[in-house]
Amino acid sequence: MIDYNPKEWFRYIFYFQKADTVRKLAPMILIMAAYSSAIAYIIIIHLKITENNDLKNISLMHSLLGFVISMLLVFRTNTAYDRWWEGRKQWGSLVNNSRNLALKLAALIGPEYAVERKFFAKMIPNYAFALKNHLRNRFISEEFEDTELYQRSALITTDHVPNQIAAAVFAKVIELQKKGALLPEHAIMLNHELESFTNICGACERIKNTPIPLSYSSFIKKFIFIYCLTLPIGYVFSLHFLVIPFVMFVFYILASLEVIAEEIEDPFGEDSNDLPMERICKGIQTSTHALLK
Repeated sequence: MIDYNPKEWFRYIFYFQKADTVRKLAPMILIMAAYSSAIAYIIIIHLKITENNDLKNISLMHSLLGFVISMLLVFRTNTAYDRWWEGRKQWGSLVNNSRNLALKLAALIGPEYAVERKFFAKMIPNYAFALKNHLRNRFISEEFEDTELYQRSALITTDHVPNQIAAAVFAKVIELQKKGALLPEHAIMLNHELESFTNICGACERIKNTPIPLSYSSFIKKFIFIYCLTLPIGYVFSLHFLVIPFVMFVFYILASLEVIAEEIEDPFGEDSNDLPMERICKGIQTSTHALLK
């Protein structure tokens, strides 16, 4: 049985976190409030236009277009969430494959190969850190464990660092095979995990380098803006000055959906709603060290 706690509802309703859309949209919401106030004052107080004026029929347009804008926003949000979820699945695969690789290596490479075990214990989590930084277009050498390869990579920031690490790990496996520490069938057993690193990197790059078309996002923003600009003209005759909070609320709802979609369509950034890649990388590091210690 699910334990229902009404306090959770109140906590999420009245608590505004750093990434909450209210904070980001506050200037535009205030602008819409000022605009609605000016429209209401001009129509009701200054021009004293009665309810029999044809301007009230503008509300019919909102009734017709409300369904259209809702469908556009649903499609926009679903598309962005699909990108976020695809990124999460790829990083989940990286966690699983990193653990599987460390697990197999721990069983195949004996304690007499302590140097090699230490190499894999460092390089497997280093790949996760390198992929995170690669997707964020930066290099933070402090995150990596002290290896000769990373000391070289820190000086060559234009190279594809994840590929360098994957190549080094694969080369070490081939080296162990030539030494006789691994049998050829052992290398075949490790091949899936080794290939998955590059596959995951390519999938993440595809998400990052294929943004939502600018024309589509721009059209939705224009649609929302024009829709909300005409709201006070159509509803001021029935709501009077209550049209001000009404327009503010409608704009907040519609614009928030677009802002949320923009945040999650690139899941590899550092916003509050992006993937917790630092935590995932540290989890890989902890589990790998535990298996190959």
